[in-house]
Amino acid sequence: MSQSSTTIESALSEAARKIAQIGENPRLEAEALLAWVLGTPRSYLFAHPGEELPDQPVSDFSDAVSRRERGEPIAYITGSKEFWSLQLNVSKDTLVPRPETETLVELAIRQIPEDRPYRVLDLGTGSGAIAIAIASERPKVTIDAVDSSGAALKVAKENAKLHNLQNIRFVRGNWTEPVGEQTFDLVVSNPPYVCDGDPALDTLRYEPQAALAAGPDGMDAIRQIVGDCKNLITADGALMLEHGADQQDAVQVVLQENGWRNIACFKDLAGHPRVTTARMSVPPLKDQS
Repeated sequence: MSQSSTTIESALSEAARKIAQIGENPRLEAEALLAWVLGTPRSYLFAHPGEELPDQPVSDFSDAVSRRERGEPIAYITGSKEFWSLQLNVSKDTLVPRPETETLVELAIRQIPEDRPYRVLDLGTGSGAIAIAIASERPKVTIDAVDSSGAALKVAKENAKLHNLQNIRFVRGNWTEPVGEQTFDLVVSNPPYVCDGDPALDTLRYEPQAALAAGPDGMDAIRQIVGDCKNLITADGALMLEHGADQQDAVQVVLQENGWRNIACFKDLAGHPRVTTARMSVPPLKDQS
C-alpha cells in the first residue's frame, strides 16, 4: 500500500482486495479497520472518499490489513467487539463474542423477572459478554461470573466497569468449584464444545483453544456442567447451555441421564439448534413465544 497520495477510497479498495479471501464482506471489514485507525465513524469515510491520508495512518492501516490477511479476527486487531448492542473489550485471552450467543442472552432475559432479585451463575464468562448483557437488561439480578483464566476475568471486569455495572461478581475457578455452596435461579453457559482435532480449530487458531475444544466429542465441559449444576439450582431454577448445531441430541441425552426435565432446544437466528434449556423440577420454562 503506497504511502503517497493515498486517498480514503483508494486505501479501502486495495484493502478490500487483499482481504477478499479471508473476510465474508471485505469492503465492510476494510471500512471497519480504517475507521478504527482514523478514530472516526464509518460515515466519515463515505463523506470524504477523496481525502488524502497522512503517512502514519496509511502505515497503521497497512499493518492492520496485513494482520487481517493472515486470518486474525478484526476484534483482536481493534480490541473490541459489539455484542447485544454493547461495545466490549476483547483480547486473545477471550473468545470473540458471536451473534449466535445472543440467543442464550435472549432466553435468559425472558426467564428473569424484572421486578425482583434473581441469582444467576455464568460459567466460563470469558469477556463477560453474557453476564454483562443480562446485567444491563435486568438491573435487579445478581450474577456470579466464573472463569478459570485470570487474564480473561481482567477483561471481563474492564467491560463491567465500562458499562457501569455493579451487580456482577467475577470469580476465578474451574466451573462450579468456587460457588459450590451456593444456589442460583438460573445457570447460563457458553462452554467449549468443539471436538479435539476438529479442522474448524485451524480457522480459530487466534482464539484461546481451551475455550473452544472439549474432548473427543466436544462434550466434556457440558457433561461436567450438567452434572455439577444439579445441586446448585433452586427448586424452580433453570439451566441454559449453548452448544454446537449438531449436538442437540447428545446434550439432551446427558441432561436426561442426570435427571434434568423439561428439556427444550432453541434455534439461533441462522436456524441452527443452539441453546438447550432444562429444569430439575416439573414446571416448564416461561412461554418463549
